[in-house]
Amino acid sequence: QLQASGGGLVLTGGSLRLACAASGRDFRNDIFGWFRQALGKERELVASIRWLGGRTEYADSVKGRFTISRDNARDNAKTTVYLQMNNLEPGDTAIYYCAARIFAISNYSYWGQGTLVTVSS
Repeated sequence: QLQASGGGLVLTGGSLRLACAASGRDFRNDIFGWFRQALGKERELVASIRWLGGRTEYADSVKGRFTISRDNARDNAKTTVYLQMNNLEPGDTAIYYCAARIFAISNYSYWGQGTLVTVSS
């Protein structure tokens, strides 16, 4: 189960931190991703992190502004993944979703509900 939170309304240049609370299975072999979907646009992957080792990847549009991280959970069946978003722009306005996939499988199989981020100019 994935539960996203932290969305809201912010002015251009502001910051938000999204959280994705994950529970119910062993996440050690998972990759977590934050996706976003703006109105009328396709869903895009903005950041991902491999739970074991913490390797991260970012879309070019958010590099240098967004940071994905995870907590140092000792319980492998319960963890939280964060997306720190700084210097937000109106183009970042979207519904943000967290998701997880098993490392060896390319498709994200586990999805949380979305959280709306609105950046106002």
